[in-house]
This record gives sequence, C-alpha cells and structure tokens, in this order.
Amino acid sequence: MSVRRTLPQREQSLIGAWCFADHYGPDDVATTGGMAVPAHPHTGLQTVSWLFSGSIEHRDTLGTHALVHPGEMNLMTAGRGIAHSEHSTPETSVLHGVQLWLALPAAHRRTAPAFEHHVPEPFTVPADGSGDVRISVFLGELLGRRSPVRTFTRLVGAELTLPAGAVLTLPLAVDFEHGLLVDTGALSVDELAAEPGEMVHVPLGAEQVRLGAGDAPVRLLLLGGEPLGEQVVMWWNFVGVDHDEVARAREDWQAEREVAGGERFGSFPPAWPGSLPAPVLPPLRLRPRG
Repeated sequence: MSVRRTLPQREQSLIGAWCFADHYGPDDVATTGGMAVPAHPHTGLQTVSWLFSGSIEHRDTLGTHALVHPGEMNLMTAGRGIAHSEHSTPETSVLHGVQLWLALPAAHRRTAPAFEHHVPEPFTVPADGSGDVRISVFLGELLGRRSPVRTFTRLVGAELTLPAGAVLTLPLAVDFEHGLLVDTGALSVDELAAEPGEMVHVPLGAEQVRLGAGDAPVRLLLLGGEPLGEQVVMWWNFVGVDHDEVARAREDWQAEREVAGGERFGSFPPAWPGSLPAPVLPPLRLRPRG
C-alpha cells in the first residue's frame, strides 16, 4: 500500500497537537492487498482514521469492533495504553484515506483509553468563482460547526472540497497553527501552490487563508490547533515525555503480548491470531521534539 508521511518532518514536528499524518492510496486492493495491520500498541496519543474510499475494520482491547467508511471518523484514545488492529474489509476495492495522531498533553497522557465513532454532517459555504465548498468538521470547531468528540487540546480537523475554479477565503483562529494537506487536485494557498500529497504550513497569527482550486476539484484536510507547548518523544507507536517512559511502554508491551494482553494494554480479542513485536530501541537515548 502506498503511504506518504507528511508529518512529522525535519522542519515541522507538530501542528498544534497533530504529530503524525500518513496519507495513503488510492490503492487497488486486488493488487496491493490493502490494509492489514495486526494487533499493535499505542500510548500517549489519540488516533484518527478518516477515509476517502473503502472501509476499515477496527478491533481493540476495550472490546470495540467497528467499521469506518468515507465521511466517518474513528477516534481512539490510547492514554496509558491500548492495542488495536486495522484491516481493509473484503468489500473494499480501492482504499484511500489518512491515519492521523494527536499527542496528548503531559497532564492527560495516562488518561483511560477510549473509542469514539462520529459521522459529521457536511455543510456548504459559497465560494467565489464556481459553486459551493463542501465541509465536514470531524474534530474541533470551524465556521461555527463543532464536533462533539472529546480532545485534550483546542484544535480543528476538517475535510474541504472545492469545485474546479473555486476560491474560498477561509477564516482561521489566530492562536492556532494550521496545516493544509492536499488529497486531490492542484491547490493554491495564498501565493503558494500545493500538489496532492503535500502539506502547507500556516503559522500562528494568520486571520485567514485564501484557497483556490485549479482546473479540477480539490479535496484537502485542514489540521490545526493551539501549540502543544511542550516537547514529546515519539518512537514506533508510543508518545511519552522522555526516553524512559517510551522504553517502559515497550517493555510492558513485549511482556503482555506474550500472554495475550495484560493490565496496561488490555486483554486481546479472540479474533487476533497474533501481535506485532516492538522493534529494538536505538542504542542512543531518544530525543524530544516539538
């Protein structure tokens, strides 16, 4: 499966609390095999699954068994520890979407794990040039629409679709930094041009941004939030405050996966035939970022 990692980058580790963005597909599942991610752990973060085509089956150690389809969001809060698996469904022919992570602030990093499924109601706003812009706010708030899903910092996550030739002046929260991830079409962001798979960073202080579609419709994700205000250590599937916290999470996972779960990561569902081992930690201490 083709995957493009747009966050983190060497120049940009975080956008608000958004710390990870994998943009994948569109992939012909008959050729690539689709998504097949066995049981694996997470700590110190929230995962966000958002699809453009296809569907994914989710299982976790809370006992959740859920599907996600285009226009729907699965949000899993890892907190102190959870494990889950994700597989594209047999009915999926083309898989296309994003996997996003939110770093939990230190005060909430050991919160209880949780799972939420949300289907935002799309709405439209008029654009200059051609037609209306379609918007779905799946996290946070934008243009007066608010998602009911719980987050631990102020932020926004939304999908916007601009018809060909449309121009939209989008108001922004001035105390947020933002990232605009282009999925399809050629997008102009003020004076910048962005192609599919690219992310444009809009720093703090911007009151608005001018978005323009070229000769074809544009679909993009708006990700933003107030600066996290602290550094994090990210390694494999763990987020922690320092090297030692991440090393403990790895050690706990390695022990619990040998006995199909435990106190930290929960009991494995019977449907899981196995789980992913954690990689070996590098010989040097992990460095914080952000």
